[in-house]
Amino acid sequence: MSKPGSRRTEAMVLGRQADTERRRARVGQALRDLQASGEEVSVTAVARRAGVDRTFLYRHRDLLTQIHTAEQTPAGGVAVGAAVSRASLMADLAAAHERNARLTGRIALLEQRLSQLMGEQTWRDSGLGAPDSVEQIQKRVVQLEQEKGDLKLKLDEALEDLEASRAANRELTRALNQAD
Repeated sequence: MSKPGSRRTEAMVLGRQADTERRRARVGQALRDLQASGEEVSVTAVARRAGVDRTFLYRHRDLLTQIHTAEQTPAGGVAVGAAVSRASLMADLAAAHERNARLTGRIALLEQRLSQLMGEQTWRDSGLGAPDSVEQIQKRVVQLEQEKGDLKLKLDEALEDLEASRAANRELTRALNQAD
């Protein structure tokens, strides 16, 4: 017996795969249309004609290769320009690795934040966590304790000043009494 969540997950995965296949078909048709009409073939032109984002094409290297090949081949079918150089392929690969590393880091950060938010929400929903009003009271208690500490320091300073004033007053009184 499968879990209800796994059926939903499976349905979402199948839906996503179907969407990807539809977009791939639109890209293929857009490429054929551009070549047939003799229009300029480029990643941007194909993406615009197919109604997909350029990143979709960069994620699907086989489609990108087809587009680059079509860019080099005019309507007559004879290739123009040199084939893609090894250096440019290496640069593309390095850029892809760098982008992959950035995205991996970003995903990890987002997953961590999502985990924190879900944990906090679960904690509140479970009833185990303190209600918001209790949390506010606890914050106020901490604030008042800090104020109490500050006032204690001021009181100690005032008492020291008072004691010093009393000592000076006693000395002056003794000096006046001895002068008589």
